[in-house]
Amino acid sequence: MIGARPLVRFGLLATPLLLAGCVVGPSFHGPKLAVPTAFLSPSRAAPAWPKPGWWRNFGSPELDSLVEAAKLHNFSVIEAIDQLEAANAQIEVSGSPLLPSITGSGSGNFQQAGTGAAGASSRSAFSQFGGVGSGKNSTTHSYSANFQASYELDFWGKNYDALRAAQANAAAAQFNAATVALTEEASVATTYFQVLAYEDELAIAHHNLDAAQGLLAQLKAEFKAGVVDEPTVAQQAALVASERATIPNLVSELRQQALGLGILTGKAPEFLRVKGGSLNDIVVPPLRPGLPAQLLERRPDVAEAEATLIGANATVRGAFASFFPSITLTGSGGWQSTALNTLFNPGSALLSAVSSLSQPIFEGGALTGTLNVDRATYREDVAKYEQAVVQAFTDVETAMTALHYATDQEHLQQIAVQRAQAALDGARAQLQAGVVDVSTVLNAEETLLSDENTLEQSRLTRLDAAVNLYKAMGGGWVLPKNEVR
Repeated sequence: MIGARPLVRFGLLATPLLLAGCVVGPSFHGPKLAVPTAFLSPSRAAPAWPKPGWWRNFGSPELDSLVEAAKLHNFSVIEAIDQLEAANAQIEVSGSPLLPSITGSGSGNFQQAGTGAAGASSRSAFSQFGGVGSGKNSTTHSYSANFQASYELDFWGKNYDALRAAQANAAAAQFNAATVALTEEASVATTYFQVLAYEDELAIAHHNLDAAQGLLAQLKAEFKAGVVDEPTVAQQAALVASERATIPNLVSELRQQALGLGILTGKAPEFLRVKGGSLNDIVVPPLRPGLPAQLLERRPDVAEAEATLIGANATVRGAFASFFPSITLTGSGGWQSTALNTLFNPGSALLSAVSSLSQPIFEGGALTGTLNVDRATYREDVAKYEQAVVQAFTDVETAMTALHYATDQEHLQQIAVQRAQAALDGARAQLQAGVVDVSTVLNAEETLLSDENTLEQSRLTRLDAAVNLYKAMGGGWVLPKNEVR
């Protein structure tokens, strides 16, 4: 059974939460899933979980630098980090209804007016004789300062559930950032290994081309001496042309893979320099996970799915709470005076307090529809969580199986290459002794070339399987202790 406990964070919002009365809606209980007791895939390694910086175990300093560049500059990683920042900010927004809302205002008013008839006669005398009237003006001053506080009692837990959903979504964003980072790290490793594989195949092609050209030169000399016929020379020349024709395609594939490292490391291809090397220099460390139950705390995608599920449950609870009354407390206080210097005297104070209750009566189905939508979303997230768990076990089993048999294939293919090389050496010696014709040598060359390329592909398959196993085991990621389930 896979347990799930709600994510909890404590901070400045803890005190208002104590004011919450009743909570409504379904409590969160993690889905019950059967967890295997052990992995089935064969492995010769002792159980050991990977650690952070897992790519360093392959022993390639250039790979290390490429992965570090991707961690800093990969666009998908940066995007996931920005999404995490937005989710953390949303916690503040969602938590604000749990605190009182306080506003302040102030005003000052000045008004001057005449005294009526006296003012009118004076204005008339002024107009007729040019004199100044004797009317009087009245002046009024008014000053005020006010503060208003409003607080909604979270009696049914609606606002708390909104905060809880935001916290769960922020945790999911955090786990998603870890998943994206792990995915990009693995992509850098597999792409880099592909570059090395093409470099090895290119070296094999050049080596075989040189050998074929050497044999062609020998056959031409023997043709002039009358030892071999012209079709024999033509057959070898055709082999030389065929091997030379494979080189441009290998160079193209090599460069395309190297260019692909640019987008992974966040650099334009013109600024990227890949030294390369050989797959023979890469070390494949022994890998094997521990117990399957431990895997669920080492996969950020599983943690993300569970956090999303917790958030969806909190949203359903909030939708339930919307059916119940909301209670709001409002208080205001201030001062009002006709003189600024006496504004804050005790006699100028004004106080008021109001409480209100609002109960939804008819919403045209909006509340019911919202609840049904949230319930369906929760069930969808349950399915996604269960899929993430099963996918985690599947990924590990698949990667372990691939690594085990790729290791066997590489070992057997090395034997095949050794025997093909011995057969070619023997055929060349027999050709010089005149025991066999050149077709025997040509067949031996083609066999060796094919076996060498197959060996290179089996090495690449083994390395890719090792990277996939590191990724399937979480790449050294562990559920943070402060993120309790």
